Amino acid sequence: MRKLLVLIYKDFLLLVRDRAGLCMMFLMPMLLVVIMTCLQDSTFNSIHETRIPLLLLNDDSDTLGDAIERQILASGMFALERTIDGKKPGREELIQAVAHGNFMIGMVIPANATAHIRQQTRGYVESLFSGEEAPPADSMQVEIFLDPVTKSSFRHTLLSTLREYAARTESELILKEIVKEVNKLSPVTIADIPPSHSQMVIREEYALSGRNDVIPNSVQHNIPAWSMFAIFFIAISLSGNIIKEREDGSFTRLLTMPCPYYLYLLSKVIVYTAVCQLQFAVIFMMGICLFPLLGLPALAPGTHCVPLLLMTVCSALAAIGYGTAIGKFATTHQQAAVFASVSTVIMAAIGGIWIPVFIMPRPMQLLSALSPLNWGLEGFYDLFIRGGSFSAILPECTALLLFAALCTGAAIVHDRKRRG
Repeated sequence: MRKLLVLIYKDFLLLVRDRAGLCMMFLMPMLLVVIMTCLQDSTFNSIHETRIPLLLLNDDSDTLGDAIERQILASGMFALERTIDGKKPGREELIQAVAHGNFMIGMVIPANATAHIRQQTRGYVESLFSGEEAPPADSMQVEIFLDPVTKSSFRHTLLSTLREYAARTESELILKEIVKEVNKLSPVTIADIPPSHSQMVIREEYALSGRNDVIPNSVQHNIPAWSMFAIFFIAISLSGNIIKEREDGSFTRLLTMPCPYYLYLLSKVIVYTAVCQLQFAVIFMMGICLFPLLGLPALAPGTHCVPLLLMTVCSALAAIGYGTAIGKFATTHQQAAVFASVSTVIMAAIGGIWIPVFIMPRPMQLLSALSPLNWGLEGFYDLFIRGGSFSAILPECTALLLFAALCTGAAIVHDRKRRG
């Protein structure tokens, strides 16, 4: 135990003496999370080149439903799916599929929607010819469910597009039905057809699994994103300290004390896990306390504290394993610093930290699944936005721990080969 405490103290001294590294680990992510959140809170993202995954449940199977479906297909904007694993889903299955991130949008067109509009139009035309007051419009709902991860600005673009398709289709159907009913009742052609009030209401809500009233916003997105970036940035400091110990001979002296190799690694795990927890706590508190002062939404921390702690620990272990591997394979400080910083930025870029994965080209979307930052980000999304708990983050935690074990194992094998 005494050896472990001494090693922890040694790693703590190495860490605090690297003032530039500390600034990079804490100040850079703090600045990035403020800047990116402010930008994304007011920026309108263009999506004209993107095909958005949309799951359609068309229970109408008549003129209105088929016409809306054709409009969506003709737009070239949506990747339309009608089934899940080859089966037509029910409404609840559609909500769960969207809530779990399998589709960005779910759309439900109710049964008998076309018949409803025809009936309403028939009553409206008959009232025109009889001189009676038109019957009150009885609205029907087309439901749209959104993945909670969908950014606010992107959500408005999607909804305005779908509303346009639905309203255009409804207007065309009503116009045809009016002409048909008029021709039945009168041989006289009516020149001007009065505009009809919309009988279709589109109700929107986020598809949430379980009890969760968190409203997704730019803060809910950027806090987990830049927390992951900050956590993996420790690889620069950790790899540099490993090389420093090797160059000044302290690593060799530790092994001749004797000091078990596992204690050497365990001390670094303890120190840098504490650093990662501190990084996350600082950014977390910024979202709660600082962002409201800047006119941004406050972070809604949710109620799943233990899963959140598990997610940060697994992310920290993955970053520590990665930094250890870099420190063992690199031969100079320059190699370690350049590779750690550039590779972290690349993994952040392809992992969805800089831009959302869903607007990337298909090959990049497949590549993003290989980034450990994407695994951590999806795990945090499950907790912060989708209202998930332990079961929701187990795949991401498992992947991060396997990545940590792989990197650490590779570092140990390489180090033993080099020492002969």
